[in-house]
Amino acid sequence: MSAVLFDVPGPRARRRHRILSILTIVGVIAVLGLIGWRFASTGQFAYELWEVFLTPAYVEFIAEGLFYTILAAVMAIAGALVVGMAFGVGKLSDHAWIRWPSWLFVEFFRAVPLYILITYLWALYKFQIELLAPLVIGLILYNGSVLAETVRAGINAVPKGQVEAAYALGMRKGAVMRIVQLPQAIKIMTPSIISQCIVALKDTSLGYIIVAPGLTYAGRQIWREFENHLQVALVLGVIYILLNSLLELLGRFAQRRLTESRSVPNDVVTDQLALARR
Repeated sequence: MSAVLFDVPGPRARRRHRILSILTIVGVIAVLGLIGWRFASTGQFAYELWEVFLTPAYVEFIAEGLFYTILAAVMAIAGALVVGMAFGVGKLSDHAWIRWPSWLFVEFFRAVPLYILITYLWALYKFQIELLAPLVIGLILYNGSVLAETVRAGINAVPKGQVEAAYALGMRKGAVMRIVQLPQAIKIMTPSIISQCIVALKDTSLGYIIVAPGLTYAGRQIWREFENHLQVALVLGVIYILLNSLLELLGRFAQRRLTESRSVPNDVVTDQLALARR
């Protein structure tokens, strides 16, 4: 038995959809053509404005910026995942001395704009730490607090019946969290985690405000020398789109692996339950 969630479009509806699709395509082509015409009429296609991206020395300079951007993103994402998991679980603790500090941490760093947080960290330690550190720390604190709320919501989304059944078997709360809730919560919140990781990657561009090494720093140096702001913005935008697309593909691969591994052998579950009850 199959459930129909929407009415199958009839001939008139299909014709209307076809016309709207054609009009949309024509509109997109017209907009792209207008942009190209404006580029050409204002000399934005001039070779000297794009030559820098074909010069080996500057390509190497951009590649170095790309390396630091990826490095900052990897450190920020790894740190944010740890912080998010720790404080997300902490917000669900039965102990007030853990729950309330976790709640204050998450709410505070979720509320502070990332721009202000990075600037403050840079001003506080600018003579003591590397320029990349304020950016990474700011990204960890902000994205970690957002992920903490995601973790809390994911754990609460696990069916209550499974949790109650685990308690009925004599399992303690720590074992229930580790064996029953967290594995299922991770599968539930994987799409949200992927989205937040992409946000963290994009936010590495804020390193520009403290002159931290990265793509935006490299772009800043190039457009100051060649005055090709638009060209630099387009090239950096394409690089960020490619990085985000790659990260999304990796996230989907991880999600697919998690989905495929949903079935756990009964003997493994039995062993885990027996171990938890000791």
